[in-house]
Amino acid sequence: MAVTPDTATVRIEDGAGRQSADIAIAADAHALSDQLKAMRERLFPPTAQKTLRAFSSGEAARLIGVSDGYLRQLSLAGEGPQPETGNGGRRFYSLADIGALRRYLADQALAKGNTSKARIYLPWRDEAAGEHLQVISVTNFKGGSGKTTSAVHLAQYLALTGHRVLAIDLDPQASLSAMFGYQPELDLSGNDTLYGAIRYDGEPRRLSEIVRSTYFPGLDLVPGNLELQEFEHATPQALLRRQEGHDIGPLFFARIQAALTDVAKDYDVVVIDCPPQLGYLTLSALCASTSVLVTVHPQMLDVASMNQFLFMTADLLGVVREAGGELNFDFLRYLVTRFEPNDGPQAQIVGFMRSLFGGRVLTAPMVKSTAISDAGLTKQTLYEVGRENFTRTTYDRAMESMNAVNAEIEALVHAAWGREKRG
Repeated sequence: MAVTPDTATVRIEDGAGRQSADIAIAADAHALSDQLKAMRERLFPPTAQKTLRAFSSGEAARLIGVSDGYLRQLSLAGEGPQPETGNGGRRFYSLADIGALRRYLADQALAKGNTSKARIYLPWRDEAAGEHLQVISVTNFKGGSGKTTSAVHLAQYLALTGHRVLAIDLDPQASLSAMFGYQPELDLSGNDTLYGAIRYDGEPRRLSEIVRSTYFPGLDLVPGNLELQEFEHATPQALLRRQEGHDIGPLFFARIQAALTDVAKDYDVVVIDCPPQLGYLTLSALCASTSVLVTVHPQMLDVASMNQFLFMTADLLGVVREAGGELNFDFLRYLVTRFEPNDGPQAQIVGFMRSLFGGRVLTAPMVKSTAISDAGLTKQTLYEVGRENFTRTTYDRAMESMNAVNAEIEALVHAAWGREKRG
């Protein structure tokens, strides 16, 4: 790459001669976009929309918390949604069917006066009991920490276990949106991201107008794209206008929280995939959060980077607090990601973190697994692919780790709601 002194135009040299960098990069972006579109159409024909696989009766029973035999009894008695029957009489349920089964069993339990059992079947939060909307930001400003992988699996796990979940892609790179089948430059237009609800120009959309349903019942999405970056540029200008006496509405750190009030009644948990930088978007997400997960890859460089992230976050949130922002987290946890149990140095770093942070490090680490990376090749998660697509030991090991992590977070959510005390 060279810079022409007279014009300061950045140019890229290739075999065909010199070409302006913006033109070359734009051409590459268009070419890649076309190929990604073609790949998506091959993977998800003919509508290019993702769908979710059916679940075996055994999987459905485990998700609901009953025995497979009990589901069979319900099916034979014609109670609740009926499964599809495959080869050999095997029964399969869609996730929508599993949700309907949850509601049916919860109603049956309530009819018998067993509210605690009904809550197990259908764990929706109870506003009357003071169970507030849980907003979990997944954050780290170092790429490769497993942030998006953690966020998407957590959101899907909570939906699989019966919670009403909203996933928000706050990263302009839109990796979370891609996991749900969106190609941002093709599928989204202006004001289709959270930016549409937090912009300063007096023309924001209600968040309920931006939320999109997904192929994953119980899980909705606010997608992301490059438009989100506008918030980083617009905020300093808005703060300047405020100094000049103009009304800009809520300050930047309160805008996501204000936007969420429009949809709060519809969800139990919001999972926010933050951008890998500590800008206005991330600060606004943290101020809207009731809880925070910091993903950490157990390498010394990553831990050192996290140290700087924590210093910067503390300083900036201190300024926000002095400006009137509320910062009350139900929990702050460090999630060890891409962990290799047989790697001695990694084990030492995890031990070091546990000795330093104690219980703020989640007990369960997310292990590094080819099952997770292979599923990602087709923009799928571990919860979307079937066990038959992998070596069973590899799949089971990855699933056990993923479920352990997410079950621990689910328990923290329920504890924040006070369910441990109420039983």
